[in-house]
Amino acid sequence: MNTRRRQILKELNLLPVWQQKSGTRKQNQSLESQSIEIRNLISPPDPAKDSQQRQEIHQMNWDQLRLAVSQCTACPLHQTRTQTVLGVGDENADWLFVGEGPGATEDAIGEPFVGPAGKLLDQMLAAIKLNRGQQVYITNIVKCRPPNNRNPNANEARQCEPYLTRQIALIKPKLIVALGKVAAQNLLQCEDSISSLRGKIHDYSGIPLIVTYHPAYLLRSLPEKAKAWKDLCFAQSTMQSITLGRL
Repeated sequence: MNTRRRQILKELNLLPVWQQKSGTRKQNQSLESQSIEIRNLISPPDPAKDSQQRQEIHQMNWDQLRLAVSQCTACPLHQTRTQTVLGVGDENADWLFVGEGPGATEDAIGEPFVGPAGKLLDQMLAAIKLNRGQQVYITNIVKCRPPNNRNPNANEARQCEPYLTRQIALIKPKLIVALGKVAAQNLLQCEDSISSLRGKIHDYSGIPLIVTYHPAYLLRSLPEKAKAWKDLCFAQSTMQSITLGRL
């Protein structure tokens, strides 16, 4: 262990954890998560390299983008993933739904929103006469699963942002729906609460954007489903306005 790493670990009171050689599964998962957080602190971004990578990604087609994401090692999340999760659906979709990051099932299968939250999302889509694969594309802010399903941190979101930006450029959606606070705050570059962002038409590089709750949150907070339904109706009416050229 080098001097700088030891100093950082000492300041964060993590040295005893790093010395642990065995323990329960829960303790090992905690160690894994803390290890990634420390590497993010120890390895600051290289602006020149970052700029070059962004320029390269900006020129990619879908096949090149899939390959680049599958081989990405830009942040420590690649060390704990099973596979990357780029997205799924119609690559010329009018509707783009963006969540925060893959969960355990998504990490295993390689497709976003395939667990219980995914089933609820499919039901939400069906309620406004949509389904994945037809005029709908679904993706996440980050393409690798954060350990223990935690929220992606700022560095992880920043490293994945060029991939998402390129996806949006290739899809050219008419409307973006941000699923949850993490997606909304990253797309809109803000720290506002989801309650203050709902019910409004926001702008993402000239594309209307609407915010609603993440399906995983709705599974834990069933009474909020009524609010999500209101958001979906708002999104549907917004799309109609866009189609008719009224927005």
